[in-house]
Amino acid sequence: MNPIAGHRLGQGTWYMGDDPARRNDEVRALQLGVDLGITLIDTAEMYGEGGAERVVGAAIAGRRDEVVIVSKVYPHNAGRTEVQRACERSLARLGTDRIDLYLLHWRGGVPLAETLEGFETLRAAGKILAYGVSNFDTADMEEAVRVPGGAALAANQVMYNLRRRGIEFDLLPWCRRHGIPVMAYSPLESSRRDQQRLFADPALRQVAGRHGATPAQVALAWLFAQEGVTAIPKAVQPEHVRANRAALDIVLTAEDLAVLDAAFPPPSRAVPLDVL
Repeated sequence: MNPIAGHRLGQGTWYMGDDPARRNDEVRALQLGVDLGITLIDTAEMYGEGGAERVVGAAIAGRRDEVVIVSKVYPHNAGRTEVQRACERSLARLGTDRIDLYLLHWRGGVPLAETLEGFETLRAAGKILAYGVSNFDTADMEEAVRVPGGAALAANQVMYNLRRRGIEFDLLPWCRRHGIPVMAYSPLESSRRDQQRLFADPALRQVAGRHGATPAQVALAWLFAQEGVTAIPKAVQPEHVRANRAALDIVLTAEDLAVLDAAFPPPSRAVPLDVL
């Protein structure tokens, strides 16, 4: 079974672990999320150079079996033997004996066949339960599934939100046809400026008003309505964690979706993959 199956909402950790003064708040936010049923947590060895994994480890201490952990390996650590050591370091920081889903963070110089061979070795040893990729466009995915081990890819994590719908032209349909879930990072945008532009949109605010919700909640609910997509927003403030969870209860109507499509049109042609 795919470890992220059934999870429409997860908790992101990008920028966690950067500032020791925020560590306790970050740990408590993740714990609150798990308490509320948001049991999928996404992290990476890159985030805070391991700091985010340590935050996750502190948050899940004593409740490992309640959560699904996703982590990502640097491309330069994705060689056949290097990935074994990178995974062991991540396991130590997370304080666990296995990672539920292990992703190649983006394509680098290591051949995909070598990385997937390393992933298969880790899976056979029980160090990871499944593996996938991140920031792969359609051509990358087509190449990946052709190499040994490619048929087992369990996810592709990419940037996807109302303002960045490029994957809908070819990548998202391709992933659906192949039964590979998409994890949407930066589902509420990444920069403060872009986020403010998104939340200020009149159409989004109109739909939010109809549901007694915030624009952020409707933007998440729109992602929840997309087949085969899991959103992984980051939240540190308790009110944001609770608001993200409450967004799961919003059911957008066909009229809502039409209004949002008009304001944020789907792509009419192939566009480069948005990558942060």
